[in-house]
Order: sequence, then C-alpha cells, then structure tokens
Amino acid sequence: MMMKLALCTDVLANLSYTEMLDKVKSLGIDAVEMTAGGWGARKHCNTQELLADAGKRAAFLEELEKRGMRISALNTSCNPTWPSETGKQYAESMYDCATLAGMLGVKKLVAMAGLPAGAPGDTTPNWITSTISWPDFMKPAYEYQWEVTIKFWTDYVEHCKKCGIEQIAIEEFPGTMVWSASTLLKLRNAVDPMIGINLDPSHMMALGADPIAAARALKGCIHHVHGKDARIERGLADVDGILETRPVEEAADRVWNYVAVGCGKDLQWWKEFFSVLSMLGYNGDVSLEMEDLTMSVEAGLLTSIDALEATISK
Repeated sequence: MMMKLALCTDVLANLSYTEMLDKVKSLGIDAVEMTAGGWGARKHCNTQELLADAGKRAAFLEELEKRGMRISALNTSCNPTWPSETGKQYAESMYDCATLAGMLGVKKLVAMAGLPAGAPGDTTPNWITSTISWPDFMKPAYEYQWEVTIKFWTDYVEHCKKCGIEQIAIEEFPGTMVWSASTLLKLRNAVDPMIGINLDPSHMMALGADPIAAARALKGCIHHVHGKDARIERGLADVDGILETRPVEEAADRVWNYVAVGCGKDLQWWKEFFSVLSMLGYNGDVSLEMEDLTMSVEAGLLTSIDALEATISK
C-alpha cells in the first residue's frame, strides 16, 4: 500500500459527471472524493436520484470502472447539529449519504462535527473560542454543545455501521466542535473508534497549530488526508492575530488565506509531513482540495498537483 492522489471534485462543479471524470483522469488522478450530502455542490453525485434507481447506480459506477477510477470517499460535510430546518435537512442528507455509500460499496465518509447552539431553545450556532472560565455562562454552554454533538454522532455511527461504512473521517474545521487534534480525540473517545480525522493541514495552519505535531498526536486515528495549504499573511497577522472573519474573496486583506499546495508551506515541509504520516502508518489517499482564490482553478490544480506529486510518500 502507498499514498495515492485523489481529488475533491466540487472545484469542478461546472462540469458534468462524465466530463469531470475525464478531466480528473487527464490530470493523472484515478480517485475522486465527491460530495453526496451536506453543503457541497452535490453536482456529480445526485444522492436522491441514485438512491431511488438501481440502474442509475450501476451506470454511475460503470463510468468509473471503464476509466479505471474509484471513489476515495463520499463527502457529507455540513452542520447537522444546527437547531433549524436547514440543520435538520443537513442531518437527513448525511443519513442518506451513508445509505448511498453502502449501496455503492464505499467504505469511508468525510464529514464535519457540526456546531450546536449554546443553549436549549437557541437557534444560532455558537463557536466558543475563549476560556470557559468567564463569563459564568460559558462553561454550561460548552458542556451542552458537547452533549448534543456526542448524541448526534452516537446515533449516526450506528446508522453508518448498518450501511457497511468502516471509517468516518471528520475534518477539523474552524467553527465546528472538532477543530483540533484534541477535540477530535474527545469525540472519538466518547463515541467510537470508527470516528477518525480527515487531517486537513490548512485548517491547523490557519489556527497556528503544527499539522506534523498534530499528526503524531493522532497516530492510529488518521482516516483521510486533504492536500490543502494555507498561508498566514506576513504583516497583517502580526497586527490582528490569526482569527479572521473577512470573506474569503477579500484575499488581499485577510490575515490568512487558503492557497495552492506549495504556496504556503514549502516543499520541504510537505515532504516531512507525508514522511511522518507514512511513518505513523498512514497509506491512504491524499485528496486535493483546491480553494485558492488568488489564481484560476486550472492554475491552482496544476500547481497543487505538481507539489503533491513531488512530496507524497509513494
């Protein structure tokens, strides 16, 4: 076994399913991570249509097989614990995604932990980023959020097991309950070892963590890896720190940005990152997620692929 390059296909949402597969194949990549639930494009994997029609499922898989391609994972990232009608729809889409994965023979899901409100009856998700020591309402809010999160994932894991899912890779995403190595381990230990991390180094970089150190702390828990880079912008972050609320489109003014692989950390860093992952026993897919708004999609894909092909442990 060795690490192989895959592609998160939402970046090619303007293409049809077959056009997307041909494009990915032309880039030298044989595995795709497609959104089948949550807030992604869901352009290439129409979950409801595929659930309802065995013939369409067979045709869907046939297009992959005749190109020698495979599904790396189905992605269902969203906020399923948002106490609203939209949050309920997200949760339902996650359950449907797991059901479809079972029908397609896909064993791994990529997801996010979600973010509840801060108290029963509230409808606004609340990401607590400061100490829970004060004000005095912060601690019970944080405890309540974890109760809601653990309950959701306990139930969801049981559904996934019935569908034949073997791994749920939760992306450590700012603004969710799992945004770090420690919070991932908290959820995993409270629920089930079926839950592991989708190690996306860009999110750790943006919060000032070291993804290589985090990988060591997560040995045995790494289910999936995103090939995605971030850059803390010199000068700007020195003034304002690294918490950033500006829209991602305002790249020139943000204190950090998602960038093509190699435009944040250099290739030596990426070589060490993958070397350590290999040393820790990870030999799965590295799924390129291209979200660099400073260049064209094509330039971002080619830049990232060149960097990843030069650094992943094969």
